[in-house]
Amino acid sequence: MKRYLFGIALIVAIIRPGVLQSQSISDLRINEVMLVNQSNYMDNYGNRSAWIEIMNLGYNKVNIANCYLTDNLNEPKKYRIPSGDPLTLIPLRQFVVFFADGITQHGASHLNFTLDSTKRFIALISPDAKTILDSITIPALKANTTYCRIPDGSDNWTISETTTPKSTNDVFTQKVSAGEKFRNFDPTGVIMAISAMLVVFSALLVLYRIFRTIGKINQRAVVRKQEKAQQPKIAKNEAETEISGEVFAAISTALYMHETESHDRESEIITIQRISRHYSPWSSKFYGLRQIPTRTVMHQQKK
Repeated sequence: MKRYLFGIALIVAIIRPGVLQSQSISDLRINEVMLVNQSNYMDNYGNRSAWIEIMNLGYNKVNIANCYLTDNLNEPKKYRIPSGDPLTLIPLRQFVVFFADGITQHGASHLNFTLDSTKRFIALISPDAKTILDSITIPALKANTTYCRIPDGSDNWTISETTTPKSTNDVFTQKVSAGEKFRNFDPTGVIMAISAMLVVFSALLVLYRIFRTIGKINQRAVVRKQEKAQQPKIAKNEAETEISGEVFAAISTALYMHETESHDRESEIITIQRISRHYSPWSSKFYGLRQIPTRTVMHQQKK
């Protein structure tokens, strides 16, 4: 059981720094400050006082609890932001406002010090009371004006008569759409036309290469299939054209007899003698049939 509890404690000890890191308190910034508030933003009690806006630049929730706000670096722990208040959990890219009125009994958003035209320094310090997350010395401001970052969280500070507590400061700048920027860059539309044609031709070229590659792959597959189909036929033809063993035996026997001279040897001399005849041997009766009997003989025979 003790080992089990020790393992849980170890896991918690490992995970907890990761959780703190994932909250990224380093993403917190002082985004807007008002020193003299005569007819501007009021707190929940209807009072007007100097106020400080802090922004979460990250894209995750950040808990600002246990961080410190001070107007004097010699007193880094002057005001500790209490924990357990929903106010201290800042959503992504959102804001929280603290009132520098010195009335802490009005809630966690009310500081124990004040700001005015003579006290113009503010610092946000991490829970270790050593690391300065952000600090700013505000210039002298007229009543109801603020010193703010434009755009939000940037290094560009400016004095503005338009105040935006708990909201973005980007309302101070006129945003130009991407279409307007491109229209200013290409008023005649030539670049757009060329870009469109390049995109179309590039797409056609890619499609051509794809279909050509597919065609080659299919052709190779057909050729391989035909070769596999022809291989059994070739093997069958080769088997049919093989010489039988009987033929080899006859040839071997003939060669053996030729080498051992076990066969009749005929004369190698050919004699040709001319035969002279008075008649054609093929028609020897020809002359006998053409003999005409004499009359005398025939007359005697008749007698």
